[in-house]
Amino acid sequence: MSFLFHVIFYNPIYNGLVLFINFMPFHSVGLAAILFTCVIKIIIFPLSQKAVKTQFAMKQIEPEINELKIKYKDNKQIQAEKTMLLYKEKGINPFSGIFSTLIQLPILLALYWVFLRGGLPNIDSNAIYSFIKIPSVINMDFFGVSVTAKSLIFAIFVAVAQFLQMQITLPKKKVSDQKTAKTSSFGDELAKSMNMQMKYVMPVIMFFIAKSFPLVVSLYLITSSLFAIGQELYVRNKYKKNIGQVAKN
Repeated sequence: MSFLFHVIFYNPIYNGLVLFINFMPFHSVGLAAILFTCVIKIIIFPLSQKAVKTQFAMKQIEPEINELKIKYKDNKQIQAEKTMLLYKEKGINPFSGIFSTLIQLPILLALYWVFLRGGLPNIDSNAIYSFIKIPSVINMDFFGVSVTAKSLIFAIFVAVAQFLQMQITLPKKKVSDQKTAKTSSFGDELAKSMNMQMKYVMPVIMFFIAKSFPLVVSLYLITSSLFAIGQELYVRNKYKKNIGQVAKN
């Protein structure tokens, strides 16, 4: 398992960072980490894009879902079956966003291990691919803070970025009418509670995580949140345009 982790995640990330350090102004490790995060996000963009489209599509069919909840409020099994059937008819996979989230966990862990075990600013030549040039100078400072040190200020930036991301990707649920509100189930209330926790508790959790890890992890988290915000707005706008064109035709 450790061998696979190194081959699939650790070694590519380690070499990718070293490669980008060569091209960064002042050979900045911090800038290299930001750019490399963007590259990772672009690579997994198709997965993330699919997840955003799914969320938007589920929002579009929410009125139909509410109708099913009202119609089959006394039979939860039939309600669940009809809901899954509706998802199938609309070509929606409600679990499509899970993989794009899970794939980031080993990436984040590998990034942490690169700075914990990688020995930067010294380069482990045994882990470097033959086509990667080892930079002669490596700058570990980012705005006066070492990327291997913990930073309270950047932990706050992580929390703010996470809060903004949650506000955009998890908008407030609007109840279409009083009838739907009165028939809201325990599952609806649980989902609403989870959304509230994601919006307000998750940024706090991310703050303490960032506060406990090296600055480079904060840079990854901040860049990831900002990228996610841009991605959400782009995909949402693109999906709305596609729906509008279909409606006109």
